[in-house]
Amino acid sequence: MVFAPFSLQAFVMPIDDESESSDDESLNIVVIFAHPDDGDVKMGATAAMMAEAGHRVKFVSITNGSAGHHELGGGNLGSIRRAEAEEAARRMGIDKYVVMDNNDGELEPDLHIRMDVIREIRNWDADVVFGLRPWDYHPDHRYAGVLVQDAAYMVGVPNIASDTPPLEQNPVFFYLSDRFEKPYPFEHDVVVGIDSHIEVKVDAMDAHVSQMYEWLPWIGGYLDQVPDSPEERREWLGDRRRGGVSGDQLEGLIKWYGEEKARSFQFAESFEICEYGRTPSREDILRIFPMLPRD
Repeated sequence: MVFAPFSLQAFVMPIDDESESSDDESLNIVVIFAHPDDGDVKMGATAAMMAEAGHRVKFVSITNGSAGHHELGGGNLGSIRRAEAEEAARRMGIDKYVVMDNNDGELEPDLHIRMDVIREIRNWDADVVFGLRPWDYHPDHRYAGVLVQDAAYMVGVPNIASDTPPLEQNPVFFYLSDRFEKPYPFEHDVVVGIDSHIEVKVDAMDAHVSQMYEWLPWIGGYLDQVPDSPEERREWLGDRRRGGVSGDQLEGLIKWYGEEKARSFQFAESFEICEYGRTPSREDILRIFPMLPRD
């Protein structure tokens, strides 16, 4: 990604000199996705590191997760998944985990949901927004990405969702990573080495019991592999979910950490800059991701 100017210049405002020189480097971060657990899987470690560094971090699931199970469903499952999300937030150390009341598996990029997304971004006074790319195997994922994109400019328009004050400047928007190749593959603009917090991420995923140990193994055909005890299950989950560092991620790590440090990482999380938001400078990125080295 080239740090080029954003095309809608009317809503592009550079961080002012006072902000750049302030001792307060904390930012308001919101991560928006389709289902409770999506954010944990995509950036659970980075979110935990951001929170530790002083950023205020909010996760927002646009659906209630009420369809993601082979035996449970409806309001009962939705309540279970909301409780799991709250426990995951506690384990990551983030400030808030919102689960919106839109039905799982039925999400569409409707206007009223866009307004709710705009309100979530505004109410957090967001400096940075993370969302999904708008192409994916799951329609909820696709439309969650569209909803965030459609909100990107509108968060600063006073007459849209006028019951909440507009933001004074457009946030920086990032895409969460995926493996889809069309219409174009994910670009690893910012890659964070997460070895120090990989177990925090696994702990957060472990909180989503209905997903990690029931629904996903059932739909994936490996339910019989899930251990019985909580301790064994958690270790099994870590072995499956810790992942590694891809070649593209390694290139991104080298860009931000230098080759020697980059090659020391076993685990990483990646982010792509979305051109619909404010274009960040290198200094902005180092403020957003305080775990990146400054030299």
